Amino acid sequence: MANTYSISDLAKEFDLTTRAMRFYEDLGLLQPMRTGPGGRNRTYTTRDRTRLRLTLRAKRLGLSLTEARDLIDMYDSPRDTVPQLEKFLLILAEHRQQLETQLAEIEVNLDEVKAHEKEARALLNKHRNKAKP
Repeated sequence: MANTYSISDLAKEFDLTTRAMRFYEDLGLLQPMRTGPGGRNRTYTTRDRTRLRLTLRAKRLGLSLTEARDLIDMYDSPRDTVPQLEKFLLILAEHRQQLETQLAEIEVNLDEVKAHEKEARALLNKHRNKAKP
């Protein structure tokens, strides 16, 4: 039988809370087998573990969980890899554009902060020089 994992096994391995694991399940990123009274016990497969690893990698890249799910779902299907790669490149290009826009905005904000710091230092020095006898 393939390796199986409990929710606490995977939560510990990936440094997540069990609440986060249930959230990923609610989004369709994970699909554990449910057992026990009312299906309260979750059993995760190696496939779920891989999907979780890919989800966390996508998050680190800044992709939304929906984008992550869409990409991961494509790899679960028996489709050709060309559409998968084209979709992946499209998502990455959109994300890169967002990051470049954010970076430009951050650079403008940093320039403003530097200008205000320079002005504040000049005023402070002016006041300190006035206060000297």
